[in-house]
Amino acid sequence: MATFLYRLGRLAFRRRGYVALMWLAVLAAVGLGALQAPGASDEEFSMPGIESQKAYDLMQARFPGAAADGATARVVFVAPDGQKVTATANKEAIEETVDALGDGSQVAGVADPFRTKAVSEDGSTAYATVTYKVTSSEVTDASRTAVERAADQAREAGLTVEEGGSAMDSGGGPGGVAEIIGISVAAVVLLVTFGSLAAAGLPLLTAILGVGVSMFTITILADALGLSTSTGTLAMMLGLAVGIDYALFVVSRYREERANGHTPEEAAGLAVGTAGSAVVFAGLTVVIALAGLAVVGIPMLTKMGLTAAGAVVVAVVIALTVVPALIGFWPNAVLSGSVRRQGRGGRLLRSRKPSSQSQSQSQSERDNRGTRWARFVLRRPIPVLLLGVVGLGALAIPMTQLELGMPGDEAKSASTTERRAYDALAQGFGPGFNGPLTIVVDAKGTDDAQAAVSTVNRRIADTKGVVSVATPRFNEAGDTAVFTVTPSTSPTDERTKTLVKTIRGERPAIESGAGASFEVTGTTALNIDIAGKVQAALVPYLITIVGLAVVLLLVVFRSLLVPLKAALGFLLSVLAALGAVVLVFQQGHGAGMFGVEQTGPIMSLMPIFLVGIVFGLAMDYEVFLVSRMREAHVHGESAKQAVVSGFRHSARVVVAAALIMIAVFAGFIGESDSMIKMIGFGLATAVLLDAFVVRMAIVPAVLALVGDRAWWLPKWLDRLLPRVDIEGEALTRHPADAAARRSDPGPTPDEPVEAHV
Repeated sequence: MATFLYRLGRLAFRRRGYVALMWLAVLAAVGLGALQAPGASDEEFSMPGIESQKAYDLMQARFPGAAADGATARVVFVAPDGQKVTATANKEAIEETVDALGDGSQVAGVADPFRTKAVSEDGSTAYATVTYKVTSSEVTDASRTAVERAADQAREAGLTVEEGGSAMDSGGGPGGVAEIIGISVAAVVLLVTFGSLAAAGLPLLTAILGVGVSMFTITILADALGLSTSTGTLAMMLGLAVGIDYALFVVSRYREERANGHTPEEAAGLAVGTAGSAVVFAGLTVVIALAGLAVVGIPMLTKMGLTAAGAVVVAVVIALTVVPALIGFWPNAVLSGSVRRQGRGGRLLRSRKPSSQSQSQSQSERDNRGTRWARFVLRRPIPVLLLGVVGLGALAIPMTQLELGMPGDEAKSASTTERRAYDALAQGFGPGFNGPLTIVVDAKGTDDAQAAVSTVNRRIADTKGVVSVATPRFNEAGDTAVFTVTPSTSPTDERTKTLVKTIRGERPAIESGAGASFEVTGTTALNIDIAGKVQAALVPYLITIVGLAVVLLLVVFRSLLVPLKAALGFLLSVLAALGAVVLVFQQGHGAGMFGVEQTGPIMSLMPIFLVGIVFGLAMDYEVFLVSRMREAHVHGESAKQAVVSGFRHSARVVVAAALIMIAVFAGFIGESDSMIKMIGFGLATAVLLDAFVVRMAIVPAVLALVGDRAWWLPKWLDRLLPRVDIEGEALTRHPADAAARRSDPGPTPDEPVEAHV
């Protein structure tokens, strides 16, 4: 592996013009293809195997042309205090607004609240439902503006009017803000880390190139593969984060090899052969975690995982080819400013390559913050280990109270009209009005379908926790009926979940008495089913990705303990991150600091997202950090000294990489959408805990306690495992390496070479 990548790095350095032109051609080709592609489809969210989905599919089959996927807008009217919406003036204003709402090419129809009896019992509130011919993503800004203008007519008459519904959701906050924040912070971190504008800009440039190629490719494939408009979100987020990190590690290793006296071409080859090997295996762990999302069984999640995995592969290939090629154009520009100034002033001696033994000795004498921290942990491994484990364990405790759901308008800011419409409906019609259940009765084959449906309707109405049931609506064939059930509690209330379970639990008795079968669906039931399926899939998903990654790390590090330690450390960090999410978003502790105005259940897909993404990134840090320790150990250092050497070379870069990841993810905390805010907070917290507590504290503490046993592997297993060289051991005896050093022509006038001190 190392030898192949070494040759690839040198080839990219020498043929830098061809490499740059090739990638620019790829970017141009996929860019033009994306412009001509049909674009992403509006694929509906589906989850095979759950009752809500089965009921929805039955509705689609038995009620053809019902446009069940059409967007809706709900305009809520609230009369002034002491008045009723049925008063003459108020009623006239509402009816004029309803007439205005019917205008527009996308509008299919408007339900007049006085004809549909959509007026609260106390007469204070009414609502009109606007149905559209198109899906929510296809509703134009002009249609939304028309709703707002119509609502203004009623406001001028003294009514309070709020708008909600899927048609009014324009997709959250301004796009690209989070990415801009992340890139800006990443630029500052890179500049501080490298002390060079070129070294800081190169990872950003290559990451943007990778994201561009990935996103254009996803756009091209969107129609053919049925990708939705949201599929590429995860690919963009991860592509940007890992693209910066992978380039960062290669550039850092190049600077190190130049400092050791290598020529630019040789340094580029060694950087790709060593750090590039770690990039390959780190990328593989991320790909495993993302592709493993297929285990959950949610088609949309599977597609998001696979497209994001493709973006990671692109980032890896760019780090191995484009980074050394760009370095080849300006081999000294990525070096620190002080080194370049010293070279121009002629104060450095001619570079020569010292022996590996003297190099190791001189490097062992150099201290930085990484080595000082490593020695601190080596002197006090037990207190550091206990503090890290106990701290993460305490933070993970709230995770035991995790409640999953799909937050809706109730989780939005009170400053939004959608949230105010939700509150007005809850106050006027009861908390369960915002989350009705839909009952689909299949009476096909029964002698009296209407009697069967009536029996189901009556029995469900008698269930405790049900406020009301609507009149059943039959299809044209008369063999299937649909009616809604309004619970007494809100959609996210645990009692609503209990009600759904109760209705389904009483189904055998109800179906026996009615002679017809029924299913429970609707948004509330769907969210409950999704949460249940995600919880059931979490353990198999963990076993799958952790098992595959342990095998991969076993091959990389040729050790039993290191992969197990990496997996257990990841579990600690991800459980602690989930606990932090519960503390803030569910229990409300410190919610104001992060702009969380309404607490509630955690988004159902959040644990899966967190586990998958953080596992891949955690293994990134494990590979980058521990591979340098193993490299030192393979080259003759003791187990403890190898820990110090690993921190000397990798700690600063791993910290910078983690800070970049945290910046990219934390940028999403500022978004107005509560789900995006939650994902950003969870990922940023998980990376913070994993990088700084697990990898920087717990890992060296464990390695200090076990010593040489950390690198033990049974002989029979050693013979079975394939050998991959990511430490670059083969490069120390590589013929091309020696030949390149013997033929080193020395520095050119415009190429200062650093002395090895």
